[in-house]
Amino acid sequence: MRTVGVEEELLLVDAETGRPRSVAARTLEYAAEAAVPAESGGGGGGVPGDSAETAQATATAGVPGGSLEHELQQQQIETDTIPHTDMVALGDGVRAWRDHAITAARRAGARVIASGTSPLPVGAAIVGKPRYLKMVEHFGLTTTEQLTGACHVHVSVESDDEGVGVLDRIRGWLPALLALSANSPFWQGEDTKYASFRSQAMVRWPTAGPTEAFGTAEGYHALIASMIASGAILDEGMVYFDARLSHHYPTVEIRVADVCPDAADTVLVAALCRGLVDTAAAAWRAGEEPLPLSVSMLRLMSWQAGRFGIEGELIDPRTLKPRAAREVVADLVDHVRAALRENGDEALVDAQVEQVFARGNGAMRQRAVLEKTGQLSDVVADLATATAGLDG
Repeated sequence: MRTVGVEEELLLVDAETGRPRSVAARTLEYAAEAAVPAESGGGGGGVPGDSAETAQATATAGVPGGSLEHELQQQQIETDTIPHTDMVALGDGVRAWRDHAITAARRAGARVIASGTSPLPVGAAIVGKPRYLKMVEHFGLTTTEQLTGACHVHVSVESDDEGVGVLDRIRGWLPALLALSANSPFWQGEDTKYASFRSQAMVRWPTAGPTEAFGTAEGYHALIASMIASGAILDEGMVYFDARLSHHYPTVEIRVADVCPDAADTVLVAALCRGLVDTAAAAWRAGEEPLPLSVSMLRLMSWQAGRFGIEGELIDPRTLKPRAAREVVADLVDHVRAALRENGDEALVDAQVEQVFARGNGAMRQRAVLEKTGQLSDVVADLATATAGLDG
């Protein structure tokens, strides 16, 4: 059974005002003084402020996951779990690292929220690492405005060949994952009209978004080498594809989802990701061709998912026609159902999908709070409650 690990980018906000607060360094200091959660291991990391030094140390130690780390901005930290085969254990790991972050942040006068963007206005507070400062110099406003929260799911693969076979065959289903997880309707205090404005902020990076089919591992690595040689990006850590081969671990890293307020939704995304990898790997081994989807059409599909989430229509990856989001998500689940059943995840996924459509995704939750109270600070407070798992 394939292992799954999850990275979550979490925002640090003032405990009173709800505005993002630059206390990542202090939070990490307090976290280092506390007992580590039941999971243990080295650093992880992956985007956009991926610490190459930390990740390299982890790769050398051979211990994936199990950490609380800096991100690009001082108003943010990143958690990552160790690999799990059992989704209940994975959920426990996600919650344990959230709790660890929340406890440390509280000592720094902050709360932790799982949101794809900050509901309240925020200014730049770049962590002063040399790599991050180079990013500011090279990418300008794209870097300084980059304060977004994603959920990255690592699923183990047997080889780069299998991994590329998977990447080529999951592309059309990734927008449905974005729609389910969409949790970033506000940007600088304004309603963007998007369910996931994080997905819009991300496409400003030159490597972000959907990709063409690579065909072979050699083709994939040749493209990455050409991108780095072009000078347009600093290093391999800046390859921000919606899904990529991890450059540290033997995994496919699926990076399209917003971070979710409810940890149960994080587990749903992770289970669907593993189902997609299993299903795609089997198709690759059987010699089945990927869906013939152009990058232009995939961009449309991703935009549609980010704009409307699960409240409108998504673009069907098989027909390229609009269909109700619920129907496209149902097709996704059916597409991976055999793998879900084999992994013991079928009942969990069916139940949690019903939950999401019954009560809404994170974006719908945020807007519902604003409609009720009229205060974005209340949206932040509700996100903190949900992130901590205290809303029942």
